[in-house]
Amino acid sequence: MLYYLTMDQKIINLYDSYTHSEISRSTFMKKLAILTGSTAMALTVLPLLESNYASAASVSFDELEVKDVTFPGTDGEMKAVLAKPKGKRNLGAVVVIHENRGLTPHIINVTKRVAAEGFIALGVDALSPFGGTPADEDKGRALIGKLDPLKNMQNYLKAFDYLRTLKEGNGKTACVGFCWGGGLANKLAVNDPKLLAAVAYYGAQAKAEDVSRIKASVMLHYGGLDERINAGIPTYEQALKENSIDYKVFIYEGVNHAFNNDSSPTRYNEAAAKLAWQRTIDLFKAKIG
Repeated sequence: MLYYLTMDQKIINLYDSYTHSEISRSTFMKKLAILTGSTAMALTVLPLLESNYASAASVSFDELEVKDVTFPGTDGEMKAVLAKPKGKRNLGAVVVIHENRGLTPHIINVTKRVAAEGFIALGVDALSPFGGTPADEDKGRALIGKLDPLKNMQNYLKAFDYLRTLKEGNGKTACVGFCWGGGLANKLAVNDPKLLAAVAYYGAQAKAEDVSRIKASVMLHYGGLDERINAGIPTYEQALKENSIDYKVFIYEGVNHAFNNDSSPTRYNEAAAKLAWQRTIDLFKAKIG
């Protein structure tokens, strides 16, 4: 069993292909059975791969005000979780962008963690046009693929507009995104000239021809084993350099895609997650106060 707790990299890569819709669930299970030796062993390994929110680190957020909010979107109200320190003002604001399964308990926890660092944090539910994030993560991934990219971008730009109106805020905004959200963080840096900082965790890169439009400071976190996403680093970094964008790239060797997700025990890496988080918060403190 120890072999599967440490997890063969081929199994993790297979799961990554599945969670990013490159293969169907039935194909994934068949291939997992081959890698593990049997269908029974595949079913034993599966819970170790899937999100387990009960296993995530427990953190107290007693000093925060946390509530569900809505703000105007392109085709109706957008749902979100708003977290902020109690009784504080003149705060910078951060949009937290979820992975490709929606506003999960893990991302809600991340939103609270950002707020606990002294910011207003808004965890937007991109699946609001479909009624919100479903409990079934497979359904969430399917719905992500049905979003209109242009409308989705506008909904997130409207999230920044909403944050800039809050009386507790200082008008300065940033964003942090993970996986699907990391790719969106890069695109938001291109599309919002008021954005002061954009942090992308293992997210798809913006198009090189769009990089000249970036005004924000950009921070990029990648897992060294994440070959799928990392293939785009050289072109993106070259464009950032050529356009004199303020950026930093960090590659954490020996860790996987989703290394920050503590509800995914086979991919979570505590040391890399803590270091990336501190670098992220330091950037936010420097850029939005």
